[in-house]
Amino acid sequence: MFIIDRFEGDWAVIEYNGKTFNIPQEILPSTAKEGDVINLSLTMDKEATEARKKKAKSLFEDMFE
Repeated sequence: MFIIDRFEGDWAVIEYNGKTFNIPQEILPSTAKEGDVINLSLTMDKEATEARKKKAKSLFEDMFE
């Protein structure tokens, strides 16, 4: 269970299993408030990952040509 503990500037302090961490407030719904329970869902973006790898490889190759 993820609970919004408080807001600090542009950050939301989230409590999870007795520990806290910060996330940007802008990714939360605009109606989110302290005490709200939120659901988080994370997915991998394989296309974006591959694009970043290709860009890094290209930059690396450009440095040594």
